[in-house]
Amino acid sequence: MNRPLTFIIADDHALVREGLKMLISSMDNMSVVAEAADGEALLEQVAKTRADLLLLDLGMPGVAGIQFISDISELVPRLKIVVLTANIEPRTVRAALEAGASAYLTKDGDPEELGEAIEAVRKGGTYLARTVRFAISDPSRNSRPAAAADILSPVPLTRREREILALVAQGLTAREIAERLGISPLTARKHRENLMGKLNLHSAAELTAYAVRLGLPTA
Repeated sequence: MNRPLTFIIADDHALVREGLKMLISSMDNMSVVAEAADGEALLEQVAKTRADLLLLDLGMPGVAGIQFISDISELVPRLKIVVLTANIEPRTVRAALEAGASAYLTKDGDPEELGEAIEAVRKGGTYLARTVRFAISDPSRNSRPAAAADILSPVPLTRREREILALVAQGLTAREIAERLGISPLTARKHRENLMGKLNLHSAAELTAYAVRLGLPTA
């Protein structure tokens, strides 16, 4: 590819934009041609700047979430959109891809993933950050419920924690979980509390919601 691959960077944090520009400038044959700090400025840049890729922060002011991806895709079909966000919600990941995003990266990911995503998009493919690949289910699993061993959480879980999470998703109480696993109710409650702490959740309801987002079967 003779001409440089060109980018628009859209993020409301100046330090993030500068960091991305430095990262991209260190790559061969790539350049940043425009940047924006809010949705309105981005739409102006997209309309007047001929670029190959857009690095888009979904949490930026003036960006109406997933609909914004659809709007830009309709406005400039040739522009490839790489979402770069802190959001790892499976529903958001899937919706972004369905709306037209070619890649989904997370801000806590490895910087080298940006290069991998760019290469995949350049070849006409898609790319998902390692931290959100759990959001796209393996079609071969669709015919059967997820087992505890199959749980892919963005936060690494032990075998016991996966078992607890799977049983919570099915609506079991601490006493029922204890009976199922052959442990005391006190131990079951402790495991559940530790799991909530690890996932930064604050109730059994939030734990259940988290399990649902991972695609676990519910009661």
